[in-house]
Amino acid sequence: MRKFKLIENQNGAALIVGLVLLVVVTVLAVSGMNTATTELAMARNNQNYENAFQAAETGLEQAISRGIFSTTGTVTLSQDVNANDKVSSTINFEDATLVPDRAFSLGVGSGISAYHFIATASAESKRAGVSGAATDRDASAVHTQAFYVVGPEQPSL
Repeated sequence: MRKFKLIENQNGAALIVGLVLLVVVTVLAVSGMNTATTELAMARNNQNYENAFQAAETGLEQAISRGIFSTTGTVTLSQDVNANDKVSSTINFEDATLVPDRAFSLGVGSGISAYHFIATASAESKRAGVSGAATDRDASAVHTQAFYVVGPEQPSL
């Protein structure tokens, strides 16, 4: 009967296997941290775009709800939504048309016209970096909406 000495046959293999596994786990951990950091930046950027989107929607709503419509020029409204978000809205006159026969109860020849406008809101959502510099988190959005107002016909149009 022969006895084997297992300790003499290994010659440090456990140390090498342990170090290789430690390197693999470290690489996986660093890769996971990079992925999490990238996803966090994407979420922040998406949130900032949503802020700009909502600011532009607010700008359109406020521009139309004020009822300041001019057939001779452009109406411009600007406002700061909060410390980081700003919106600028413009309302441009497009055209005036007669109301079609059955589109309005008084019909053609009644002195009623449809005044067509285009409202555009541009919003910026800024997250100031060091010394107020631009960052990769800044976002902007532009929204346009066409509408018309029915009113008395103006002879100059």
